Amino acid sequence: MFRARSIQSSLSIKDKILSIDYVLVISIFILGLVSILAMYSTDGGELKYHTSSHILRFFIFFGMFFIVSFIQIRFWHSQSYLIYILFFILLLGVKYFGLTSSGSKRWLDLYFMNLQPSELMKIGLILFLAKYYHRISIENINQIRYLFLPVVVLISPIILVATQPDLGTSLLIAAGGITVAWLAGVRVKFFAISGFAFLALLPIAISFLKPYQKSRILTFLNPERDPLGAGYQIIQSKIAIGSGGLFGKGFLQGSQSYLDYLPEKHTDFIFTLFSEEFGFFGSLFILLLYALIVWRIVKIGNVTRSNFGKLYCYSFATAFFIYVVVNMMMVLGLLPIVGSPLPIMSYGGSSMMAIMFGLGIAMSCKIYKDTPVN
Repeated sequence: MFRARSIQSSLSIKDKILSIDYVLVISIFILGLVSILAMYSTDGGELKYHTSSHILRFFIFFGMFFIVSFIQIRFWHSQSYLIYILFFILLLGVKYFGLTSSGSKRWLDLYFMNLQPSELMKIGLILFLAKYYHRISIENINQIRYLFLPVVVLISPIILVATQPDLGTSLLIAAGGITVAWLAGVRVKFFAISGFAFLALLPIAISFLKPYQKSRILTFLNPERDPLGAGYQIIQSKIAIGSGGLFGKGFLQGSQSYLDYLPEKHTDFIFTLFSEEFGFFGSLFILLLYALIVWRIVKIGNVTRSNFGKLYCYSFATAFFIYVVVNMMMVLGLLPIVGSPLPIMSYGGSSMMAIMFGLGIAMSCKIYKDTPVN
């Protein structure tokens, strides 16, 4: 063990650079370039605010991705609880000092950007639980005393985010946390009990939903019930995607987008705009890029020695996959609109920061794959 530590601590810059997963780096960079083109299209083919801001954020956070990558995985393991606590404090800050927009209080004004801590909590929760389950033996994982803390750290941020209100993000946070517990070896019966409890409380939970959230659920079940109101966005999204055909209408040629039939095209519905312009094969290219990123993260989990690194990589890869699937199913009308951004593609600094931070930790697992984590 001492020898392994010595080798890892003495890694030169050259060794670290050679240890990088370049397939993952190139995939992220290409996806970033595609996102810039898509954002340029949302601005009508001009370098306006959304495009220039997106370009700046991408390159800043892409640089942050490398910085995080070169920090030893032992550091991220040792600071996991502190990172979670910091993000939780930021969530509390939103409750008391947050900015309100469109009826939701989700952001903190940091002067240089509006931060959405709920996006960071997606990564913070995975880090916390990966560290927690790192040292617990498989025989003890399912003991009640070892289940109490994970339940508390899972439910607490979910409640805070759900009351913002941001039901979609709270469910995505829950998905990441549940994934870690599942991969760590928590028995199926506990998930089944939780599922039955959730279903039993669902009617009560629905009574606390905001009117627009209830409307989204009803619109999902029948978009045509209000085609010019609540159902307008999803109807236009499906029209835009369908009209793209196999090869699309061409870059900057999307009629649904350019005639402003499609609201929120730069955020949650960026995939709709891209599909209309580049069609089925363009959409398939994006899906392959996302699949490549998920595969490389899983592969890093396979080669890293530490249980912490494996739990983190497998859980983050699964959560990343869920984020992509939920967004695409949402714009296709297969899920209610829940405000889930498409990783890296959608406009939004907090989402991109969280994803790049998560990818950086995964890359740290690759560079320091032989480092033992105690």
